[in-house]
Amino acid sequence: MSDQPLLEVRDLRVQYPRPGAGWFRKLEPVRAVDGISFSIPRGKTVGLVGESGSGKTTTGRAIVKLAPVTSGRILWEGLDIAPLGNREFLPWRKKVQMVFQDPYGSLNPRADILAILSEPLEIHFPAMGRADREARCAELLRKVGLSPDQMRRHPHEFSGGQRQRIGIARALAVQPELIVCDEPVSALDVSVQASVVNLLQDLQEELGVAYLFIAHDLAVVEHISHHILVMERGVVVEQGSPERILGSPLHPYTRTLLEAVPRF
Repeated sequence: MSDQPLLEVRDLRVQYPRPGAGWFRKLEPVRAVDGISFSIPRGKTVGLVGESGSGKTTTGRAIVKLAPVTSGRILWEGLDIAPLGNREFLPWRKKVQMVFQDPYGSLNPRADILAILSEPLEIHFPAMGRADREARCAELLRKVGLSPDQMRRHPHEFSGGQRQRIGIARALAVQPELIVCDEPVSALDVSVQASVVNLLQDLQEELGVAYLFIAHDLAVVEHISHHILVMERGVVVEQGSPERILGSPLHPYTRTLLEAVPRF
């Protein structure tokens, strides 16, 4: 087995024009991500934690080409995928998928679950027949703890936790090697969060998939991650193992995040 990371980010920068800027009014751009570097080993979870506006979601969206990369490199097994256009990136779409924060807004409310799970299969496996697609969808629902009998239902007929499980099933449909999880439990009740995190861990153990797990809650990140990055204002200010980050944080911002973790 090669020691090469599955994904490596080098000096990534994502900048946006500042509102009000123009030909006659020059303003510094918004530096959403300002030169960060990290790697994700195959089959492992890297946690990316920070407050709203820290740049963590933009980082995840840049990796899956939902945010423009200003500069830097995103290496997939050594190949730089950052400069690829949407057509060139298509073969990599099935290697890296995303689970979104809003489990309802990310699902088409007019489509039933069979159609939602079948869509990525139709795009990436066009030779797959309808019966095989339906069998694959049934398998995916069982994997995330739902019943195949529910595939004719629509998103509004499910709870928030169930909808997020459907989002996870959709991400798994094309057998990705990396899933970017963008605050996948922050919109869920506390009682449901643990079950979704445990599901992600079980799937990782079974399938060997890697995660970039984005969250603002250090307690959740510590539970699932093998390595943690702490991000503030577009910059990684600290990183290390969960035990080190929570046991002896070095940066004041990390200590602030730790103080915000509820104690019972």
